[in-house]
Amino acid sequence: MKMYLSSYRLGNKPDELLKLLGSKKRTALIVNAIDSLEPQERKIRLLEEVERLKSIGLEPVEIDLRNYFGKTDELKAELLQFDLIWVRGGNVFILRRAFKQSGADTFFAKMLQTEQVVYGGYSAGICILQPHLRGIELVDQPDVIPNGYQAEVLWDCLGLLPYCVAPHYKSDHPESADIDKTVDYFVDNHIPFIALKDGQAILIDGSKQVVLN
Repeated sequence: MKMYLSSYRLGNKPDELLKLLGSKKRTALIVNAIDSLEPQERKIRLLEEVERLKSIGLEPVEIDLRNYFGKTDELKAELLQFDLIWVRGGNVFILRRAFKQSGADTFFAKMLQTEQVVYGGYSAGICILQPHLRGIELVDQPDVIPNGYQAEVLWDCLGLLPYCVAPHYKSDHPESADIDKTVDYFVDNHIPFIALKDGQAILIDGSKQVVLN
C-alpha cells in the first residue's frame, strides 16, 4: 500500500505524498465527511480543499459518494481512473456511512493493497482506515444524519490499519481536548493506536512505515 495519512490538511511533508505519486497528479477528492454542513458552507470548504491540493501540483476532481449510493460498480470504475484518492476530514461516522451506502467498503481494501491507487487524507479521512471507531464518539457525533443517509451507526471500519489513529493530538485544533479523551479510552481499553500532532503524517510505502514530523 502507498499512503500519506496526515493529522491535518497536507501536513508538514506534502513532498512525501508527491514522491509516492511520481509524475501522476489525477486526484479523486472525497469530502463526504462534511455532508452535514449547509450546502454553501460545504461548497466553500470543498473549494478550499481543491486549492490546497492544486497548490502542490495535483489535479483534484470531487467524487461525491452520494452520487454513487447503490452504484458500487460505477464508483469503482470511476475511482480507478485516478492516481490518488484524497479524503478530507470531518465527521468520520458520516464518512463511514458514505462508504457503506456507495459500496466503497467492498472494494477499497483490495484497490489499496494492490496499489492501484495511492491513498491520502487527514483526520476522519485516516480514521476510516482503522479497525473500528470505538473511542472516536468522544470527538465526533455518531448520530448526525445528513439527508439521504441511513441512521444506523457503523462502528466497524475498513481495517487497512492494524491500529487506531488519534489525530490533532496536543495541537492547536478545536478537537484536541476531546482527542485527549480518545487517547485515554485507547489506553484504558488496551487498543493499539498512534497519536498524531497536526503537521505529522504516517507514510506507508509497501513495507516501509514512518511517522513524518
